[in-house]
Amino acid sequence: MTTINTQTHTNQRGITMRVLHIRSSARTDNANSRAIGNYLIEQLNIRATTRDLASSPLPPISAEDLVDLHASNNVDRDSLQKHLAISNQLIDELKSADTLVIEAPLYNFSVPVVLKQWIDMVCRAGNTFRYTADGPEGLTGITQAYIIVTTGGTPLGSTMDFASEYLAHICRFIGVTNIAIIDGSGSKREPQQVVDDATAQIDQYLQTTVANI
Repeated sequence: MTTINTQTHTNQRGITMRVLHIRSSARTDNANSRAIGNYLIEQLNIRATTRDLASSPLPPISAEDLVDLHASNNVDRDSLQKHLAISNQLIDELKSADTLVIEAPLYNFSVPVVLKQWIDMVCRAGNTFRYTADGPEGLTGITQAYIIVTTGGTPLGSTMDFASEYLAHICRFIGVTNIAIIDGSGSKREPQQVVDDATAQIDQYLQTTVANI
C-alpha cells in the first residue's frame, strides 16, 4: 500500500485547496478518464494528492473483517487490525481534503470494483457520516467534488448508467456540498470528441465557479 500525505496548496488564482484525486481505470495508459482527470487537475492548477486504486489496489477484505470494521468492533484479530489501519488512513486522506476528484470509467454499467472497495472502506459511521434523528449527516466537510464518468456507449443518466448518480449519492452521503458530474460518455463512437467535450465542460464549470467566488 502506498503512503500518501495530503497537503495544502495555493493555485495561481490565490485559492487555497486540498485536493484528493481518486483514479480507478484499469487502463493505466490511454484511458479517457485519466486524460480528463489530468486536464481538470491542470486547470485547477494545483498539486493534488493522488490515490491510484488500479496501480496500487487495496487488499481484499473478508466478510468477517468487513462486518467488524463497520460495526466498530474492537476485535484483536490481525487481519481486522490491518484493514482498520488502511480504512483510517483512507478516511484521513478524505477528511483532509476540501476538493475531491473521482475518475470513474463505467464497467458493465457500474463503477470499477477497486472504486467500490475504496467506497466501502471510507463510508464508516461515526467517521465520514453519522446517523441523526433527521437522517444521515455527512462529516467530511468537503466543499467540491468532480465526478468524471467515462463510458464506451452508455449515455450518462440513462437507465443503463448505475455509476454517475450512485457516486453523486455517495458524495452527498459523506457531506460533499457541491458536485459536478463530468460527462465522458460515448468513447466507442468518437474517442477524441468525448475528451474534447469533457474538457469543455470543465472549462465552463470552472469559469462559472471562479466568477462566483
